[in-house]
Formats: sequence, structure tokens, C-alpha cells
Amino acid sequence: MRTSLNILGVFAFVAALGGATQWLARDFEADQAASRAQARPQFREIAWQELVPPGWDPLAQYHDQDIAQLDDGSAEAVALARRMRETWDNAPTNRALDGARVRLSGYVVPLESDQGRMSEFLLVPYFGACIHVPAPAANQMVHVRLAEPAADLRTMDLVWVNGQLATGRTDSAMGMAGYRMLATDLQRRHTLPR
Repeated sequence: MRTSLNILGVFAFVAALGGATQWLARDFEADQAASRAQARPQFREIAWQELVPPGWDPLAQYHDQDIAQLDDGSAEAVALARRMRETWDNAPTNRALDGARVRLSGYVVPLESDQGRMSEFLLVPYFGACIHVPAPAANQMVHVRLAEPAADLRTMDLVWVNGQLATGRTDSAMGMAGYRMLATDLQRRHTLPR
């Protein structure tokens, strides 16, 4: 009887030790996850509207013109379209975001790729920008360079990018970007951005 109690005591001790080991392992894993989260740079999710400086109205200088009365091919319409494009290409940026670590969602307009791996693209706020419709204002385009080139990234893929934002113009065949970003992380999205 005494031997069976000793054996039961040993089993109880081993079971308690196993439970304590599992508890310590979970605690260790939680500490490690917290350390990794602290070591990983934090990114603030922003919306496209935040890239526009408060009070900027790209159409302010055109409110007094009756655009509906212009013929599309007329010299006056062409000159107006050229002036509007210049206004958009020179759109001011939000200087408060210069150097900010941000997370932004948008659509991919490829600029640089090699053997199916994309390293540079424009991030734009809506589908078809720069491809099927004119480029948005410069303060609505971000020139993204990826820290690691991405495979299988295509035109108009919807993505999240994390990185440090900088104000500064980048002119490309696809349009003028008012921001630059070195993206440390990219994820594909399946839902529309805000």
C-alpha cells in the first residue's frame, strides 16, 4: 500500500511539474511575443485625406469658370486642362507627415521590376489611377521603394504598405508623386481601402 502511495505521489509530482513547465513555457512565449512587438517598428494607419494639407482646395482658382460651356477640343479647354494638371502636379504635401512611420492602403502602379519581382511602384488611392484615368494630385500619390522586392505583384493590386513617409517629389511617366516611402512591409488586401 505504501509503495502505491509513493508511486501516486511521484505521478502527482510529475504532473504538477509538467503543469508548471507548461505555465512557464506559455509565460516565456508571451514575454518573447511582447519583446518582438516592441522591437518591431510601430506604424500609424493613415487615410489618404491626411496626405492633403488642411484647407487646400485644388479647384479654388477654377470656381468662377463655366467649364461645362467649353468644347473639349477647343484651345481654351486644352489650356484649362494643362493649368489644372499643373495645379495637381504642384499640389502641396502635409509636412506634418514628413518622417512619420505610417501604414497606408492603396493600389499598385508599377515603376520598376526585374524578373517578376517589383521593387518600385506608385501607391494610388483608387482603382485605375494613372492607368485608365489621369493621375491624381501629387499629394495623393506615394512613390514606394520596397526594402525587399515582391514577387507576383501586379498592376492595380490592392495592398497595405508600412514604412517611413517623406515629402518630396518624384516625377515618373505615370505621374508626379508628392511623397516617398521606403516600405519595410507589404501585404495584399481583399477589401477596399477607406
